[in-house]
Amino acid sequence: MSEAISSFWGPVTSPEWCEKNYVYSSYIAEFFNTISNVPCILLALIGLVNALRQHFEKRFSVLHISNMILSIGSMLYHATLQHMQQQGDETPMVWEMLLYFYILYSPDWHYRSTMPTFLFLYGAGFAVVHAWIRFGMGFKVHYAILCLLCIPRMYKYYIYTNDQSAKRLAKLYVATLSLGTLCWLSDRLLCDKISLWYVNPQGHALWHVLMGFNSYFANTFLMFCRAQQLEWNPKVADFLGLFPYIKVEKKKSQ
Repeated sequence: MSEAISSFWGPVTSPEWCEKNYVYSSYIAEFFNTISNVPCILLALIGLVNALRQHFEKRFSVLHISNMILSIGSMLYHATLQHMQQQGDETPMVWEMLLYFYILYSPDWHYRSTMPTFLFLYGAGFAVVHAWIRFGMGFKVHYAILCLLCIPRMYKYYIYTNDQSAKRLAKLYVATLSLGTLCWLSDRLLCDKISLWYVNPQGHALWHVLMGFNSYFANTFLMFCRAQQLEWNPKVADFLGLFPYIKVEKKKSQ
């Protein structure tokens, strides 16, 4: 911790990352790890506006909002490095993956009421248990399993999609996930060496930014696939030439 600036939040009670604490402000423990969540919120806001304008199902609006909540939780965690705020970051991570699981698998689920009921109870149960128990590595393994369970259906959507622009979204999703994971691992495993460098590349902050884009590409791809299922004639368009979004043409009866 920097000796020049004191801590407003008190002693650290959660895991720290490879960034010096309280360098720029007594109110922000890890400055770069905190502000790097801002792009994630803005990207989720763009996705939310498009979902509402195109009248997508509410599940996609909830998905974009969950991305915002997750990013805000991450900001609070890295700004304070307190255990309670850490749980406020990790619990929405699990909730978000359960929502992805629902969006991916619900179109082919025959018993429609059972899946949302089970996922809701699972998410609520995890929140209660996680409020009392520190999982540590167990949380990371649990989260990784949830992510892996989504991959088979994402791959199925990819191979059954003929639109090259939509396939590009899926490729960008994989690319940002791979690069972001590399940044996360480097920051976590090589911190002793990185701390000796003249400039810290802020691997965890880069992870935040890349995962913000990763979520945006994943959400946009899933919106395209869902619009195809509903026969809305989806097209991938560009906002400001930088941010792809889905534009649909619904039938009059819809």
